[in-house]
Amino acid sequence: MDRPAELAFETTLHVRDNCLCLHAQRAARALARRFDVALAPIGITSGQFSLLMSLNRPEPPSLGSVAALLAMDRTTLTANLKPLERRGLVATETDPKDKRVRLLRLTPAGRAVLVEAAPIWKHVHARIEAALSDPDHLRSELNLLSRLQP
Repeated sequence: MDRPAELAFETTLHVRDNCLCLHAQRAARALARRFDVALAPIGITSGQFSLLMSLNRPEPPSLGSVAALLAMDRTTLTANLKPLERRGLVATETDPKDKRVRLLRLTPAGRAVLVEAAPIWKHVHARIEAALSDPDHLRSELNLLSRLQP
C-alpha cells in the first residue's frame, strides 16, 4: 500500500501567515466576541444585532433581500430568525402582493431592543475603530471581498 503524500510544514506556515480567509475568520470571530460580550446584558448576540438592524427599515424587507444583505443563505437566515421570533422581536408575514414572498418586520419589542443596543454598539465600535490605522480603507476592502463571486 502506498504511503500518503506529505505536505511540507513550510506550506502550513505559509498558509498560517498569508491566508486571507484565515485572517478574516480570526478577525470576525474576535470582533463578534467583543460585541457578544457587550450586548450580552440585553440578551442578544452580535449576529442577532446585525439581523435586527437589517430589519430596521421604513418598509418590511423580504427574506431574500435580508439574506443577500447579510451574505447568508435563506435556510441559515430562517434558522437565525427563529429565536428572535420566539422572543417576539421579529414577525414574519406574507407579502400581500406576492404570497410566495415572506416579509420580515421588527415588532415594538424588537425596536426597543435595538434602541437599547445601539449605544452599546456605538461605544464598542468607536473603540475598535480607534485602534485601527485606517478603518475606512479596511471597510472598503472588506466590502470588496464580500462582493467577490465564488
